[in-house]
Amino acid sequence: MDNMLCDELLEEIFQRLPPSPSYSLSVSLVSKRWLYLYRNSTTSLSLRLTPHNSTIPSFSSLLSHYPSLLSLSLLSSEPAATAAAFSDLLLLVVTTFCSKLHNLRFLAGPVSLSSLNSLSSTCIHLTSLCINLSRPILFTWVMKFPALKELSVFVCSGEGLLREIEFAWEYGSLENEDFDAELGLENLCLSGIRADDWGFSWLWRSCKRLKKLQLRNCGGVGDGSSFPSFVRCLQGLEEVELRTCRSIVDGVLLKLAENCNSLSSLLVYDGGSREGLLRFISRCRCNLQKLDLRLPLDLNNEHLSAVALNFRGLLSIRLQSCCLVTGEGLKALGIAMSSGLEELALINCDVVEREQGLLATLGQNLRQLRKLDLSFNEMLLDKEFISMLASCNDILDLRLRGCKGLTNAAMVSMFKSCKRLKNVDIMHCCGIEAEAVELFVLNSPQLRRMQVEESKLSDVARTWASTNFIEVIV
Repeated sequence: MDNMLCDELLEEIFQRLPPSPSYSLSVSLVSKRWLYLYRNSTTSLSLRLTPHNSTIPSFSSLLSHYPSLLSLSLLSSEPAATAAAFSDLLLLVVTTFCSKLHNLRFLAGPVSLSSLNSLSSTCIHLTSLCINLSRPILFTWVMKFPALKELSVFVCSGEGLLREIEFAWEYGSLENEDFDAELGLENLCLSGIRADDWGFSWLWRSCKRLKKLQLRNCGGVGDGSSFPSFVRCLQGLEEVELRTCRSIVDGVLLKLAENCNSLSSLLVYDGGSREGLLRFISRCRCNLQKLDLRLPLDLNNEHLSAVALNFRGLLSIRLQSCCLVTGEGLKALGIAMSSGLEELALINCDVVEREQGLLATLGQNLRQLRKLDLSFNEMLLDKEFISMLASCNDILDLRLRGCKGLTNAAMVSMFKSCKRLKNVDIMHCCGIEAEAVELFVLNSPQLRRMQVEESKLSDVARTWASTNFIEVIV
């Protein structure tokens, strides 16, 4: 059989295998020919390296066996201790052997401007880049990546700042700070920037096609001269994510409400104030479709009432650890969104456990639900959960991770009420046993993906899943 399969056919087969370590190990052990062809056909690779100079030769040898890589993710096992010089050596290896890359996630330590310059001259097809940079932050190098659509930058403290500035002068980066450019970036993620960081004004001015903006652990958007340019950058945004940016959330939300008419998705985690959030909800005139909030002490019923009044077009609302929300607010929201809401997440929200009958009422109002996430409500009981499923018969995606109070009865209700289920997560549901999992798998004809502990998979369930192309993640 091995002789009957030509190299091209084997490579085509290998490319269609699921990205699982077990599959790659099985293939590589068949023969040297299969190992060679598997490596030759591999387009995606993820590695974690130890920051030591002895790593460089073996890393070079490894990459030389993967000539077709389009996506590479590289992490350091000790990121805090990784020196910029070591990171530059690693990036040089990537530049040497991976010229076809479209996506590069390089978080093995801060990289220098000279390394980025070398990368741009070789990896001309890069559309997505994720890197660490040290201060001072300069962005004019982005112009050297004409195909780049997605950029993620994690700012970290580092050494060699004088060398970076000298290089910037040598290549004209600092002189070009006064000139505008039109970058092709559509997705920008920045982490760790401060209010005194300079160099961002040019970036904001040059991001004229930006559709998605993510700010994480940020205390500012650059120095004082950066803010006006930042405000203009907001106009065409469709998605915004603000994670742990408490000092700037209110200001960003206010400017979004005043300047952005295209916003369709908003995520705010761990930041802001009640007044600032309410001001945004009341003033925003966008057709918001997705709202994701994790604000334990900053979200209450007043906000939910404002959402019900102003965001009638919502398709998805996700709430996490919202301690001040009550059943009254959620019921009002359910009534207002009854005709269109397709996704509801109440993750670790004690109101689910605290108020009896809440889920049943929400189920009766939200009959259009396709996705339901009740993860980490540890005291959620079968009765409450089953009463909701009785009305929500068209759910496709159901996540119950960490719901320790659910038992086998919940699994029976799932396949009886939700005939169209495709994706299910029941990890860490200690009340659900292997017998119920097997019964669920055998009676869910549309199931395509399930997350569950390996110990709860019987031989029958495992065989059925394999035969019916159900992906099981353990």
